[in-house]
Amino acid sequence: MEQAHSLLLNEEACNQLQEHQRAEFVFEWLRFLKKLLPATDRADVKQNQKRLVEQLTAVLTSSPGPPTRLLLAQCLALVYRVGDSLTSSLTVDRCNDIIRSKDDSPSFLPTRLAAVACLGVLYEQLGRLLISSFKETMANLLKAMKSAESQGRCEIMLCIERILKGLGVSAVSCHRDIYKAARTCLTDRSMAVRCAATKCLLELQREAVFLWSTELENVATLCFRAFEGSNYDVRVAISKLLGTLLASALEPRQAIAPRPGSKRNSLEEVMELLSSGFLRGGAGFLRASGDMLKGTSSVSRDVRVGITQTCVVFVSILGGVWLENHFSCLVSLLMVWVSHARATQYPADAVSCRCCVSFILRATLGTLLGEKAQIAAAKEICQLISKQKRVVDAALHEGNMETRVSPADVAASQHVLVCALLELGSLLQDLSSTAAPLLQDTSIGMLDTVISVLLHPSASARLAAAWCLRCVAVGMPAQGAVLLDRCAERLNALKSCPEAVAGYSAAIAALLGAVQLCPLGVSHSKGKMVMTLAEDLLRSATQNSRISIQRTQGGWLLPSALSTLGPTVMEHHLPRLLLLWKCAFPLSVKDVENDLRRGDSFTWQVTLEGRAGALCAMKSLVVHCKDLLTDDVISRLLPLLSCAVGSYDAISIFPFSLECYKLLVHKEDLFGTVLKLLLNDLTGPEITACAELNLLPSLCYSQDLALLGPGLHDVDQHYIEEQLHGGGSGGGTLEYDPFIIFEKQQEVPTPLPPASALTAAAVQLFGVIFPHLGIQQKAQILEQFCEFVRQLKGSRQQTVQIHVAAAFCCTLKYLASSRRELGSEEVQRPALSLLLGALEGSNPLLRCMAAEGLARLVQVLNDPNFTVSITLMSFDKLKTARDAITRTGHALALSAVYRYLSGISSPQYLSACVGVLFTLSQDSTSPEVQMWALHALSMVVDLAGPLYHSHLEASFNLVLRLLLSTPHTHVEVQQSLGRCLNALITSMGPDLQGEGAGVCAVRTSCLVGCAVMQDSQDCLVQAQAISCLQQLHMFAPRFVNLASLVPSLCINLCSSYLSLRRAVVACLRQLAQREAVEVSDHTVALVKDTREEVGEVGLEGALFSLLDRESDPHLCQDIQETLVHMMSSSAESNLAHWLKLCKDVLSASADSAAAAGVEMQQEEDGDRYDDSSAFHAKSESSGPFNNLRWSTRVFSMECVCRIIAQCENGDTAHFNMALAQEQRLHESADFLVLHLADLIRMAFMAATDHSDQLRLAGLQTLLVIIRKFSNVPEPEFPGHVILEQYQANVGAALRPAFHVDAPPNVTAKACQVCSAWIASGVISDLRDLRRVHQLLASSLAKVQVGREVSNQLYNESTFTMETLAVLKAWAEVLNTITQLLKQYLYVWPLFNSRDGQYDGAGLLKLVQTDLATLSRLWLAALQDHALLTLPSQYSSQLPSTGGSFYTAETVEQARPHYYSAWATILHATALWLNSTGFIMVDEGPANLSRPVTPTSMGQSTSLSSVKSPEDVYTDRLHLNLGISVEFLCSPHSGDQMENIDSCLQALQALLEVPWPRLKMGNDQALSVELLSILHRLIVTRESPSIQLAVLELVRQIVCAAQEHVKEKRHSAEVDDGAAEKETVPEFGEGRDTGGLVPGKSLVFGALELCLCTLVRKLPQLSPKLAGSPTGWGGHICSLSSTDCRLVTSALAILSELPSICSPEGSVSVLPTVLYLLLGVLREAVKGSVGAESGQLVPGILQALRTVLTSPMSRAEKSRGAWAELLRCALHTLLDSWHTEPGVDEVTMLTSLTIFVLYASAEVTTVEPLQTCCIQTFRASLESKDPVVLSRSYQLLVSLFQGPAPVARPFILALGGCLVSQLQEVEKSRPQGPAELQAVQDAVRALEALVFAAEETHRPQLVAVLLPILISLLLDENALASAPAASRSLHESALGDLMRIGPQHSAVFKALMASAPHMKARLEAAVKGNQESMNTKAQTTRVNSKNTPSIQLKINFL
Repeated sequence: MEQAHSLLLNEEACNQLQEHQRAEFVFEWLRFLKKLLPATDRADVKQNQKRLVEQLTAVLTSSPGPPTRLLLAQCLALVYRVGDSLTSSLTVDRCNDIIRSKDDSPSFLPTRLAAVACLGVLYEQLGRLLISSFKETMANLLKAMKSAESQGRCEIMLCIERILKGLGVSAVSCHRDIYKAARTCLTDRSMAVRCAATKCLLELQREAVFLWSTELENVATLCFRAFEGSNYDVRVAISKLLGTLLASALEPRQAIAPRPGSKRNSLEEVMELLSSGFLRGGAGFLRASGDMLKGTSSVSRDVRVGITQTCVVFVSILGGVWLENHFSCLVSLLMVWVSHARATQYPADAVSCRCCVSFILRATLGTLLGEKAQIAAAKEICQLISKQKRVVDAALHEGNMETRVSPADVAASQHVLVCALLELGSLLQDLSSTAAPLLQDTSIGMLDTVISVLLHPSASARLAAAWCLRCVAVGMPAQGAVLLDRCAERLNALKSCPEAVAGYSAAIAALLGAVQLCPLGVSHSKGKMVMTLAEDLLRSATQNSRISIQRTQGGWLLPSALSTLGPTVMEHHLPRLLLLWKCAFPLSVKDVENDLRRGDSFTWQVTLEGRAGALCAMKSLVVHCKDLLTDDVISRLLPLLSCAVGSYDAISIFPFSLECYKLLVHKEDLFGTVLKLLLNDLTGPEITACAELNLLPSLCYSQDLALLGPGLHDVDQHYIEEQLHGGGSGGGTLEYDPFIIFEKQQEVPTPLPPASALTAAAVQLFGVIFPHLGIQQKAQILEQFCEFVRQLKGSRQQTVQIHVAAAFCCTLKYLASSRRELGSEEVQRPALSLLLGALEGSNPLLRCMAAEGLARLVQVLNDPNFTVSITLMSFDKLKTARDAITRTGHALALSAVYRYLSGISSPQYLSACVGVLFTLSQDSTSPEVQMWALHALSMVVDLAGPLYHSHLEASFNLVLRLLLSTPHTHVEVQQSLGRCLNALITSMGPDLQGEGAGVCAVRTSCLVGCAVMQDSQDCLVQAQAISCLQQLHMFAPRFVNLASLVPSLCINLCSSYLSLRRAVVACLRQLAQREAVEVSDHTVALVKDTREEVGEVGLEGALFSLLDRESDPHLCQDIQETLVHMMSSSAESNLAHWLKLCKDVLSASADSAAAAGVEMQQEEDGDRYDDSSAFHAKSESSGPFNNLRWSTRVFSMECVCRIIAQCENGDTAHFNMALAQEQRLHESADFLVLHLADLIRMAFMAATDHSDQLRLAGLQTLLVIIRKFSNVPEPEFPGHVILEQYQANVGAALRPAFHVDAPPNVTAKACQVCSAWIASGVISDLRDLRRVHQLLASSLAKVQVGREVSNQLYNESTFTMETLAVLKAWAEVLNTITQLLKQYLYVWPLFNSRDGQYDGAGLLKLVQTDLATLSRLWLAALQDHALLTLPSQYSSQLPSTGGSFYTAETVEQARPHYYSAWATILHATALWLNSTGFIMVDEGPANLSRPVTPTSMGQSTSLSSVKSPEDVYTDRLHLNLGISVEFLCSPHSGDQMENIDSCLQALQALLEVPWPRLKMGNDQALSVELLSILHRLIVTRESPSIQLAVLELVRQIVCAAQEHVKEKRHSAEVDDGAAEKETVPEFGEGRDTGGLVPGKSLVFGALELCLCTLVRKLPQLSPKLAGSPTGWGGHICSLSSTDCRLVTSALAILSELPSICSPEGSVSVLPTVLYLLLGVLREAVKGSVGAESGQLVPGILQALRTVLTSPMSRAEKSRGAWAELLRCALHTLLDSWHTEPGVDEVTMLTSLTIFVLYASAEVTTVEPLQTCCIQTFRASLESKDPVVLSRSYQLLVSLFQGPAPVARPFILALGGCLVSQLQEVEKSRPQGPAELQAVQDAVRALEALVFAAEETHRPQLVAVLLPILISLLLDENALASAPAASRSLHESALGDLMRIGPQHSAVFKALMASAPHMKARLEAAVKGNQESMNTKAQTTRVNSKNTPSIQLKINFL
């Protein structure tokens, strides 16, 4: 194919190819030429033009296929446009000659069609250059049309369209002729010709004014006729044409020359045209009159649906502003349609007309108008309803009260009311809470108006009003409870009015159904109210025969609806409901027989209505409350069902039997009884209705439904298109089944007519019953089915065949899903016969279902022989049959047989199947056979998997050949080809990336095939092309050219076809996942050539606009995902663009000015800042978006949050203003912090919107902003943070959420924001913070009032949610402030501190004012939470009335709210208890040791149950401990880290107080249990903060035990007296034996935990982990600073453990403690812990000191054992000095010193340890390292100053060494700071030695010290040139001499006298020192004279 890429056709290469390859080669050349010509130099084109035209003409005359001829025409036109256009007329003449040719053979047809296509494109591109030949060409075309077949007529129409486009106004001379030709084609039998004629007329009307002026009525009539018998594409095309003409007539695009008597068309006249078609159809006058005379005038539904779409197009073209201005007039004209007697003379027609008008209203109001305009439209509709109701009321109350309104008047009003009410409901539901002002407008009284319709005589109007009220409750949940109460009250008051009973009961049921869609729910008390109403209605039903039926129906409707509230509501009412059911049915079969002998028809009607209602209530209970169906309940229901079936057997009434069937699907015990009834309902003589499209699609394979054209849900107009598929029913409506009004769905339910619904229920039930029958019974029934089908004829046969086949397919589906068996061959034979009969049925849907049934039959039987026999039979049929029906059915069967058998595994079957399907797919005489065969082939490709690879090349060739030859009129074949190509690409998979010749050929075929489909006129084929390219991009992305794909996607993004938009967005979503940036770049490049929408706002903006318009959920989700993918790829790099986009979307509402410019009243206290100054924004309506829905704006806020989260993972400069500003100067980067003002603005606008959902999104964004930016400093104002300037905005955004009418979920979210804002520390000034604090305080006051006072608008669980949100917010504030204050000093004394030096103290005072209240509420919430966390077996212990903040009925709904808040509240409660010290400070003097006033757990108590203060606080402690322990025992995964942290901090706060520590110390079992839990926690959680908190808590527990043991020992000593100490009992663990029991020992538990921590950080401590027998392996484990803190904490705990043991116990534990201590020490000194060992050493040494000074080391019973163990430890320490190379000598010496100083003399004075210690020090004194020397001297100071027995040996051994080293200093003076320090430390050591001596020996030692000091002095000459270290040593020595000399004057004088050279040296040094002092003093005086004259009062340093 590469040879095709040239300017001229490579004829040599082309001729070498086979026929089908040649067509592909030519097509590829033309594709390349089309791209090449515009980019080629004009001279080159002119040079090759002659040859090029010849080659193109040759292609023209070689019978090109449809795609080729279009490309050919475009290339020819391009040649003349780019090159020389003079010879173009020759080509035109040539084409005209071909068209005139008399050759009518089929082989010449493609050439003629190509000539027509070339003419069209030539005129389109060259325009007036060809004007000279225009008339001749047009005459030629119009003449040819008269004898042309359908393809020719279609092509000529398209050609004329292009000619008109190219010539414009120049073609005016032929406009009339073209119009005449198009008129004929508009009603052509070929749908493709109709579409082409429509396009032609659409182009013609641009210049031909007469079409929308003088000829408008004729064109309209013609269009009405064209609608008759049309398909979907024709209806779309003609509606576009007619809608455009009508819009032009109403709002002319150009001036029309005024004609005598003419006037401009009015809206009424235009609508009158449509009305005539809608009411009379498209027939001529005579025919219509004749039909009217006969009484058979019924307008075709095709026409009405077409006119409906026309009306939508008409209004859409005129636009939203026009609609807003003319809505009142338009809606009144539309209502004429549904109120006209001709449109509603039959019920089905009335339903159809109502659907049409409803669709017009929905499609225009719902998409064209913004929220403000929709509210205005709702007011208009409301006034219309009011007007209609007044008409009916006037007729009802006219004259005598007995006079009733005439049926005609009621009928006229009811249809108007239904349309108006349903649209009003849809508007209110869409507007949601933004419609609140509409309800508050008393001038229209909307709710009163709607409620008044509940009294209308017509049931349909009443149900529509009920549905409208339901929509109000869904949109504004606060209205639900109000409306329920109001309707219940009116129902009670008007019980004697039948309309009132029916209307208000329907309204209550609808409102209860709305609760399912409202997260905030409704109060449980409403359930009791509704149940009482229902009982009352049912009891009084028989009292008045006039209203018996209404009361009965209403009485059962209410409990049916009540069941939707779920089992928690219904369990309280079930006993009463069971009683009502018992009364509704006869008690036995005998009673049934007795009933049948009595009663008139009315009595039976009431009775059966009651039983149908009772069955409805049963079904509703079964569906919504399955948990209540216990064995007992079922056993009580089954007898009732038996009697119900008996009643049905006797008298069949639709509603009753229908509900019976629906319920029996859930029960398998009564199947045998109803079988006879089912057969009658499926095949009986009275069954005539056949709702096939409601019955069969669910039983077909979903992909097979594509054979039937676009599915209903694949088009935008499905709401009215289904009217054409509903048989004779005309669609569904609420009055067919009032019991559906409470089901969970957003759109108006459309239940089927009773007959159709009964059939559907019977089919479903048959599928469940049949598998339970015996073999013979099964066979008999299937034989009976086959016999019925054979005997019947005509339409009745088709109806019964559809019913029985559907019933059996339903059976097979059930058998397959439940893995049951069908039966023996006796059953299989009639089963197969039934399915084969359906497979050859005339209905294509029936054939699809039969093929799926065969697949299910094969699956159920699972018999290979049977499967083979089926396939052979199909092969035989396909060989012999010639009719299309048989061939299509069996072709589909071949592809379906292996569908559920894990695919096709037989190569032989695959080859045979492919061969047959290949042959069928090339049967050009039958497009239907081609379509089905190709679809079957695509299924085979999927099923065969890799086995199909051997057929891939042939399949690709076949598909491409057919794509290039299939006429455009056969779009269904092209659609099947697209599915086939898609399957082939999927089968090929990643192999498409290969580079082999075969793969390249296949890939080219794919791309050519996609190009052919992309050029198709059919949108579904284009969608298939996009889907194929998407698959290709998935497997071989580099071969898909995004530069051409993306523009085509953008152009089709706004297509009027839903399927195409879905394909486009699905493809964009995939592209955005991989190559979002490239997609955006290609979109930018396209801006000039595409529509304004994409051009102005880019692809992202276009997607936002599309998201706003779309209602298809799947498409909306795809759009959102596409935007998210694009954002994740480019948001950070293109931050300003995305934030502006989100801001524009958010601002695009009619109320944005109000939202952005909120004007609030001035603050009463006159604060410096006022919230109203937050924003005074201008209206944003000038932005690129207009009137976007709230849901789109909510998504834009979610996008903002995503952007913030994305930036968090990016550059740190996003959250650092200084860094961002600095980086922006050097590079063109953008950072989030620079857009903070916009972020705050957006959050504010959203948080103050009318929409509750948008307010929630705004508050969430504000919360994210506060959390992310609260610590960002403001560079321009040091000490301040950047958010500080936005405090007024935050306050203004929060205030509306605390309004009394705000929903609880909004208030709860606002509380969260408040707490985050207060706790963030952004605002330091209490006056500024007080406004936000007041909001929280107001919410706290609301909580204190309690749920009893609240007006119960929502479910009781919302009170729980709001209360806990408030309490959690206060708790978070307290917790954060406490944490802040801990950084300065101990927190709680600040409660009473009066200085305000810490901001946190002031904040704390804000909380303190409410702390008494808060603590009580916190304790109550914790008690509730504790009860709710009890296991289910303890549920009986829950309070019967509920807890403090939840009711018994809302336990399940309350749990999540408690679960989200308990941890924070627990922490705050612990801090409060910590602050009080468990002392009741508010009840008496603060210094009382125990509280004096009894209180319970935050709840008031009666006098009889008064508890002591001790018990109260014990309960509180145990409550906190219990909740913490219960959670920490089994913390779940997920976001639990915060809760774990809160638990641990709460426990720490408790154990900081002495009283809880005392309790903990007294209860060792509790301590051990807590340690066990903490051990598990530290093992399972890797978070360092959690592990540190655990160790801190363990330390506190050990501390509590220590205090307990000390107290016990002290008490024992005091009691026994000092004289009897020997007999004092031993306290502490281990007692007399020293044994520690695992699981019961606190010490053992602590040891385990510490060991775990140490070994995890230092595995080499464990011999097993280190891999060496001694455990001192060379494994290096680098520790972080946090790891060092963990190890230090563990060692600190270890060192305290011996002190809580008895002497014997301490001996048991000491070896482990010492082993671990020395092990960690050894690792630290070896340097194997990394660079952080310096942090570790102080902790190790402190722990060692603690162990050595333990009281147990000196206790009599353990002293000896301790001494021995410590000696061993010392020996180990000394030994490691010599065995380990490169140890840290300083640390080793320090630890040795600690041993020597703090261990008893028995340990260190023993030989050879003492000698080893001395030798170690002596060795260190000989070190060359000055640092080691310095530290050695410092340690010697400590040793010399120690106890005499310890110091004496070291003085004797090391004194001489010290003196000699100092004497050497004179010869080698220090050169640096380290050496200087060593000498100075040596002097200190010698000085310590001197003063350690006895008084008598001290003069002799001073005489040694003084000469050494004098030797360190320098003479005058040397001093000046000496280095700094020597000078410092000189000064230091001089200072020491002047200090020590006077102290020992006698020795000093004697020394000076005996050594004159020393004296001279000293005197010189003193003199030099004095001179330097004088010099410094003079300098100071000079400086003081120069000080400034103005003194600063503040020292800024």
